[in-house]
Amino acid sequence: MSVTVRVPAKVNVQLAVGAARPDGFHDLANVFLAVGLYDEVTVTPADELRVTCSGPDAAQVPLDATNLAARAALALAGRHGIDPRVHIHIDKDIPVAGGMAGGSADGAGALLACDALWSTGATRDELLALCAELGSDVPFSLVGGAALGVGRGEQLTPVEVGGTFHWVFAVADGGLSTPAVYREFDRLTAGTPVPEPAASGALLAALRSGDTDALAAALSNGLQPAALSLRPSLADTLAAGTTAGAAAALVSGSGPTTAFLAEDEASARKVADALMASGTCRNARIATSPAPGATLR
Repeated sequence: MSVTVRVPAKVNVQLAVGAARPDGFHDLANVFLAVGLYDEVTVTPADELRVTCSGPDAAQVPLDATNLAARAALALAGRHGIDPRVHIHIDKDIPVAGGMAGGSADGAGALLACDALWSTGATRDELLALCAELGSDVPFSLVGGAALGVGRGEQLTPVEVGGTFHWVFAVADGGLSTPAVYREFDRLTAGTPVPEPAASGALLAALRSGDTDALAAALSNGLQPAALSLRPSLADTLAAGTTAGAAAALVSGSGPTTAFLAEDEASARKVADALMASGTCRNARIATSPAPGATLR
């Protein structure tokens, strides 16, 4: 018997970042939007806990106990007194270390899959609490759709979305470390007041109405200056997509994937083709949002 869960990538349509807290984290106002790029996580009974991975950039995925999927299995097993002897296979299609929560998605997928395999009977609230212990983005990977995350981003409130949004994601060579991007944010903002993060009313209204132009005008990412400081070449990618007609462009989360909002499917294809021709990215992926969260297959 095996269980497979499909789990989506995310884009942060707003990422407002507060000053560093005493615990080293930052308070956030983080508006997540799940997008239709997916990993599939399959769990099967085995003699021991092990992780394998296939798909683009699979060689960059850790296969030891640091993998969030393995940590999810261990956390759920520990909560319910289960011996976590499972083989976790990740069929990866979300860019690795790209600011699209691929690792968090795998953690949420493994948690839901192991819950089903072991018939733990865990409540949704219990699963969300375990997700929050695993990482700030993991709860949203379980929930999907659209949500406002506060605290570290793990405290979620659903957000209404009134239409379909079209995206292009430019995948960069190599990754960016999220902790390194936050350290650079702290360096860049040292000695200056950092406002308390708050959700943008204009952005939430744009999502509710499904208005692409209004959403384009409201997109923001407080980590973008830090990501560009560490990877200046991303500015060329952003410029290439904008020149090709994207309604808006921004770094996705901590990067280095860049996200381009397009008016429609034809516009998205044009932007993707231009990005590939520009030589400023390794790949360009088209997707729509919102997308469902972790789902049993």
